[in-house]
Amino acid sequence: MKMNKNIFGWIMYDFANSSFTTIIVTVIYSVYFKDVVVNQGEYGTALWGRAISISMLLVAISAPIFGAVADFSRAKKRFLFYNCYLTVIFTALLFFVKAGNIFTGMLFFIIANFGFNSGNVFYNALLPDIVPRNEIGKVSGWGWAVGYVGGLLSLLLMLPLIHNKWVSLTFPAVAAFFGIFAIPTFLLLKEVRKPSKRTNYLKTAFQRISLSFRSIKQFRELVKFIFSYLIYNDGIIIVISFAAIYGATRFDMSQKQLITYFVIANLTSVVGAFVFGYILDKIGAKRTISITLLIWIIVVIWAFLCQSIKEFYYVGMLAGIAIGSSQSSSRVMLALLTPQEKMAEFFGFYSVTGRLASIVGPLIYGEISRLTGNQRWAILAVVIFFIIGAIFLQTVNEEKGRKTALDWDSKQV
Repeated sequence: MKMNKNIFGWIMYDFANSSFTTIIVTVIYSVYFKDVVVNQGEYGTALWGRAISISMLLVAISAPIFGAVADFSRAKKRFLFYNCYLTVIFTALLFFVKAGNIFTGMLFFIIANFGFNSGNVFYNALLPDIVPRNEIGKVSGWGWAVGYVGGLLSLLLMLPLIHNKWVSLTFPAVAAFFGIFAIPTFLLLKEVRKPSKRTNYLKTAFQRISLSFRSIKQFRELVKFIFSYLIYNDGIIIVISFAAIYGATRFDMSQKQLITYFVIANLTSVVGAFVFGYILDKIGAKRTISITLLIWIIVVIWAFLCQSIKEFYYVGMLAGIAIGSSQSSSRVMLALLTPQEKMAEFFGFYSVTGRLASIVGPLIYGEISRLTGNQRWAILAVVIFFIIGAIFLQTVNEEKGRKTALDWDSKQV
């Protein structure tokens, strides 16, 4: 792989946006919302699950439309820019969320998380524009690996604020980190195609979505993969959204201990994303994802059984490997099974399935925690998503799906 301005610019967005996932969704704001803003036991866990679900529902509704518009208008980078700084603004506003501000705390997070996940639709869709198909695995793996380095750096930068108990200041600090390090993406990354002529983009979007539904039978392997992804990604979203809450509740881990925990997990995530990017190019996306799902099953069962903070650290190390490799490999699988001409549009559908799944999973986890008063049973339920997702993944014929996508592209030339 030869590094150039396009690839570097694309990778830097992963570096920048991982700070949001790490600090806001996973480590600090999730626990802050449950224990400070709500401060009503497992009811806070349930509300956090609802906030995640609402933001994902909004993405599921809007992603196919904006994805089709971006494809036709050749404006993927512009849409990425708008969503990036929507996230930055509302992340910074979390500074004003104090104890008892439940509605405001949920609203600001929902908007920020909506912008973050919407932006990823266009970010992912830009990947095939900047590298040939045979290098997608390596570049995607590099993106995830560098992203986890960004998450790790943001964690380390937040340590002095946590040490001085200035938790609220971490939110604008993360916003600044995200906004500043995303700048190289918008300066360096160039879309391959020139903008199309102006038209009624909304009307065109619905026409293209309608066409996609009618022609989707030609991409049966892609449909089967998306269905599999819908299921197993639910488990991944739950782990990302509730890992810190689980550790803080079950083992009474402090903010410092949680940060240390996720520093270690991020380090192994870098290794997982980097190594499995090369493994994918050797053995294929389907086999690679299957291996990562097996690792996820072990992680969840181990988290249910573990009895100490020290043991939970080891669980986090293995989870880091699983999350870095599974998300990177899934992104590559979709790109390989999708025609170039429909990349942003199909990434929109991919986002919809993932976000639709993300509506259900956090709700289930939150409600099981609320009803039982014990998150152990909620975490054990997650293993079902990985098992069923892995089973459906085995029905996908990767080679056939790749050939179908290439044949479609050749007909459009």
